[in-house]
Amino acid sequence: MKRFGQGVVLLLLLASLGACSDQSASDRPDENKLVQVQGQVVAPLEKAVLSIYKQGMDLYGPVFAMADETDREGRFQISLPAGDYVAVVRKRVNGLNVGPVVAGDNRSEFIPLKVRDGMTALNLTAPVKVGDNRRLSPQDAASLTGFKGQITDADGRPVEGVRIQVYDHVQMSERPKYVSEKTGPDGRFQMLLPAGGTYYICARDNFGGPPKLGDLYGRYDQGTIEPSALVIRKDHIVEGVNIRVNKIW
Repeated sequence: MKRFGQGVVLLLLLASLGACSDQSASDRPDENKLVQVQGQVVAPLEKAVLSIYKQGMDLYGPVFAMADETDREGRFQISLPAGDYVAVVRKRVNGLNVGPVVAGDNRSEFIPLKVRDGMTALNLTAPVKVGDNRRLSPQDAASLTGFKGQITDADGRPVEGVRIQVYDHVQMSERPKYVSEKTGPDGRFQMLLPAGGTYYICARDNFGGPPKLGDLYGRYDQGTIEPSALVIRKDHIVEGVNIRVNKIW
């Protein structure tokens, strides 16, 4: 498949399952009826994923619906109740369907999508991202602000493949401010931050929404019920920020 950086075009064809004789009523969504959404990611783009959010949802959180990966011709289909949505196409180099979109990944803009009876065509581009640090910690060797530590399991063994997520509110319910790369076999990490401050830390192996059954999850605390605050001064690396993760059951 040819590599490209100018973007891809997504063609959404919304095919109605039935015609409506009342033209004015077609403007009002019938949420009891499923409408088939068919389209193609060209030129073509295989294994891209169309994600659907309801209006007002967190566009970086759990999705309302997700189509199967596009086939070799870039084609997809999904059935949705009539309504108003936001659509986005993502293709991550790491093959995952969750997590931040980083340099080298494809992502379209967030496009309003009205699903109604009838047929609608929607074109958008999904350029390859270059140097996007909005949600990843800036791993700049010159930075002297941050923290380091190790992720272990209940038996004290290093845990590989877990990411550190950094929040600035104790509730830790909003999107993380910063996300690290995955830990290696030794479970060790270094998290570099653009500024000092008071942060709340967790470690998990998945992104998006609250931890689910089977996920690895752990918070930085010092024997307290609530997450412990980690105060980091500018130009200072805090060491020994160790977190134990457990599987959610």
